Amino acid sequence: MKIEVLTIFPQLFETVFNWGVISRAIKNGIIAFESVDIRDFTDDRHRTTDDYPFGGGSGLVMKAEPIIKAVASRFSDDSKPHVVYPSPQGKLFDSKKALELSKLSHIVFVCGRYEGIDERAMSSIDEEISIGDFVLSGGEIPALLMIEVISRFVPGVVGDMESVINDSFFSDLLDYAHYTRPREVNGMEVPEVLLSGNHEMIEIHRRMESLLRTIERRPDIFLKHDFDLTDKKALLLLFKELKKDAE
Repeated sequence: MKIEVLTIFPQLFETVFNWGVISRAIKNGIIAFESVDIRDFTDDRHRTTDDYPFGGGSGLVMKAEPIIKAVASRFSDDSKPHVVYPSPQGKLFDSKKALELSKLSHIVFVCGRYEGIDERAMSSIDEEISIGDFVLSGGEIPALLMIEVISRFVPGVVGDMESVINDSFFSDLLDYAHYTRPREVNGMEVPEVLLSGNHEMIEIHRRMESLLRTIERRPDIFLKHDFDLTDKKALLLLFKELKKDAE
């Protein structure tokens, strides 16, 4: 997968991607990444990328021409990228959207600043995506977040794909509790079932925890969940434990 970011702060991305799973993916050739300075596509000696809005109002607006030229520079005869504009006006980003985007071969993120970009630059945008109902100073942090999530679904980026599948939200459930050595910490012990070696019971126990956490913390997600056989077994176990506690 090829990922490119158009921004007036390219150094920000070069610094962040020197560590972690994305850094390894880049070094191993699984992901090709480039941050592109929008200022390189300006025509004046001051490399101006913003100006005051027509009609008045507060703030500045990013100019259309540098963005349109920067996006056009990413196209080639054999590469037609999908262009994403991080924006609070876009559709909400989630794991399903990340999985969808991870199947593309070339994505370009256009990072706005100030009050946003000149509406005429939207002619170069394929999709607006929001990471939440709030406003940031620019699109760089949303782009970083989306790249991180999308990359996890690209084969080879995360060593254990099962861990990605079991992550919160991908299966419409919150994640179960995790434990590692030692078995006891300050009087708190690892649940005995996790030490049993019974893989079926371990799976059912973990699913029960996921269901319970989702019911308690995100009932909106729980109501959308499609139940499989493991879910039903986990709910039976949960019911038995609740009944036992009630007695």
